[in-house]
Amino acid sequence: MRIFVTGATGWIGSAVVPELLDAGHQVLGLARSEAAAASLTELGAEVQRGDLDDLDSLHAGAVASDGVVHLGYRHDFTQIQAAAQTDLAAITTIGKALEGGDRPFVVASGVLGLVADRVATEQDEPDPGVHPRIAGVQAALSFATRGVRASSVRFAPTVHGLGDHGFIAVLVGIARAKGVSGYLEDGSNHWPAVHRLDAARLVRLAVDNAPAGAALHAVAEEGVPTRAIAEAIGRGLGLPVVSIPADQAGDHFGWMGRLFGIDSRASSAATRQRFGWDPVHPGLIADLDAGHYFKEH
Repeated sequence: MRIFVTGATGWIGSAVVPELLDAGHQVLGLARSEAAAASLTELGAEVQRGDLDDLDSLHAGAVASDGVVHLGYRHDFTQIQAAAQTDLAAITTIGKALEGGDRPFVVASGVLGLVADRVATEQDEPDPGVHPRIAGVQAALSFATRGVRASSVRFAPTVHGLGDHGFIAVLVGIARAKGVSGYLEDGSNHWPAVHRLDAARLVRLAVDNAPAGAALHAVAEEGVPTRAIAEAIGRGLGLPVVSIPADQAGDHFGWMGRLFGIDSRASSAATRQRFGWDPVHPGLIADLDAGHYFKEH
């Protein structure tokens, strides 16, 4: 199949593109810059110039393809509503372009905050009040009733690996700046995790096999205690590991304080059984202990 990928040069997308190509698919990647276009060409993908605001380009890319993987998103925590509105418009445009052809439409979502008091499963439905992005995911899945094989891949909050500049890299930077590696309260709250390459393989499996309306969990580790994360960062930087009181979370962690204090566990048992997904790459603590997160660039 020829698969149109938004976010094709992002952290997850840049692993999904070669995964799709290696599986025999053709890839048309959305690129908003010359550098992004060159990166896609080097990987062996075709290029669709445009960005998430360019609805004409998104429509053209979807119409010209046998399916779409939508990974692009503006992760600007100062413009959450605006980012979600852009995402909703992009998803609606792509979904309409795919109507009636039983073509796959895989959209990115997350497990963080899915449920509060137990392990989240693929059967759980997200609360739209948790994050405005959920409206876009729900819009995508609504196309399942309009002849689109729409599915969502819910990623762990920590998608780790060599080159990561996400949440774990931010925590490393905070520890380096503060001179201590901190965790909140007793550090018993959890973060699910998945290696980037395992996550990319699951996206490809969704393209190939996910039925309309399915939710897949890209979760290799159900929940890593945040204290264990802080301890691994402390080892890597040679810094003391300390507890940060909840009322000091903002002062110490900044915007990360609220996220790092969430207790979230998620299962991928149904995903593994249904799609034959077996994560094989290192877990989060092993990845931190490998040392690449602590090399200054």
